[in-house]
Amino acid sequence: MFEPTVRLHLGAEAEVTAGSWFGLPAVLKQRRARAWRHPDLDERLGRQRMLAEARILLRLHRAGLPVPALLDADVDEDRLVLEHVQGRSLIEVLRDETETDVNPMLFRVGQAVRQLHAQAVTHGDLSTNNVMIRDDGSVVLIDFGLASIEYDLERYGIDLHVLDEVLGASHPDREGAMEALESGYLASEHAAPCEAPGGVVPSAAEVVERLALVRSRVRYHG
Repeated sequence: MFEPTVRLHLGAEAEVTAGSWFGLPAVLKQRRARAWRHPDLDERLGRQRMLAEARILLRLHRAGLPVPALLDADVDEDRLVLEHVQGRSLIEVLRDETETDVNPMLFRVGQAVRQLHAQAVTHGDLSTNNVMIRDDGSVVLIDFGLASIEYDLERYGIDLHVLDEVLGASHPDREGAMEALESGYLASEHAAPCEAPGGVVPSAAEVVERLALVRSRVRYHG
């Protein structure tokens, strides 16, 4: 049974509450109804997204990736119970002026993102709020509500572009931040094209090249 303690986040799609699950630190992710949708459609879409998130988390956890463990899923109640990752979000670390050398950490973030992509999974919302840094410096990726199984090179490039945009807009003082992240992405043990059920994942170099193309398109249209 989940015992709540404090609300962590109230978003458009879900409410996230910290607490415990049979004595383990946990978070409850409760889907919120979208009033502007027809109730039947909202229920169907919400259930599909929740099932997809649960399946992706199981896939990644079994592969040994740095993601929260799925502790419980109740589709009828529209909720997931997940491991509560202890540490600070990447945005908190980057805003901390006492953290003077963050590029080694961003290198590890890049490695974690490539490990994710090597499983044919794109995150869909790779902001600095959705990357956690544990006290020992290890990286954990969280919030897979918009994640999907993908083989399209463009989707991988867009994943990196979200981080690129956030780092440039919110942390312009962190010189070389995206370069450090890209270096980690390229240096990952999964840098080569990867076989995955359903297709082949593009190589790290192909994804970084596509990121450059996405950047150029955004600048042109901007």
